[in-house]
Amino acid sequence: MDILETNPRYKKSSLGTVRNTVSKLLPFFMSCCVYFVLWIPLSEPSPFSAFIKCLPIISLEFFIVVHSISQKNFSSYARKIFVGLIFSGLGDMCLIWPEYFLHGMVMFGLAHLTYIFAFGFRPLRKRIFIVLALFCVTFYVVALPYLNGPFVYMVGGYSVLIGTMAWRALAKVSLASYNFSWAHISAAVGSIDFMISDCVLAIDKFCFPISNARTIVMGTYYSAQLLIALSVTGYSQDDFMWKSK
Repeated sequence: MDILETNPRYKKSSLGTVRNTVSKLLPFFMSCCVYFVLWIPLSEPSPFSAFIKCLPIISLEFFIVVHSISQKNFSSYARKIFVGLIFSGLGDMCLIWPEYFLHGMVMFGLAHLTYIFAFGFRPLRKRIFIVLALFCVTFYVVALPYLNGPFVYMVGGYSVLIGTMAWRALAKVSLASYNFSWAHISAAVGSIDFMISDCVLAIDKFCFPISNARTIVMGTYYSAQLLIALSVTGYSQDDFMWKSK
């Protein structure tokens, strides 16, 4: 065991860091509560409902800025995650109005692309790539008969982006060599949550209705964005996600 882990000062410092992080996340938790308490019907799209839906994402953007200021370092990784959250918020706004659903997919596609560049391309982890590629291809083939018009191409392209995003996040975690950190795990779990959220959304919209789909989609979506945003707090050098170890 590392001697630091048995040091009372180290434990006190770690506890203080956790409390500080939680305090910065209070706006996110409060805004999530507001969203689920109000639970504005999807049949009533309005700027107000768009604001309530986007508020948790705005809170995470605020969290990244405040954390970076406290660290006196707005790292390249944090900036990429911040931009990804901006695209996600724009996507949330578009999805409020059904006629802008395609625009929302484009915004979320850009968010995933930004996260991909944040997570980096090393190490490759080909096995993880193969597993996720098979899953995405299978999901698309199953959903294809239910798709029409531009969605045939949009869903296919979106599947590639979110699958790649999850691959790059999961590739950073290597349990066998113990080459992982809290930031890596947080981003990896967040990417899985994101895939679950989008898969349920796609099935419910294009294939067949799922009971409590909206609750599942938004619950996993907010948790995904939270975990990805939290990855910026990992103790690391600037652009650590690009390092190959």
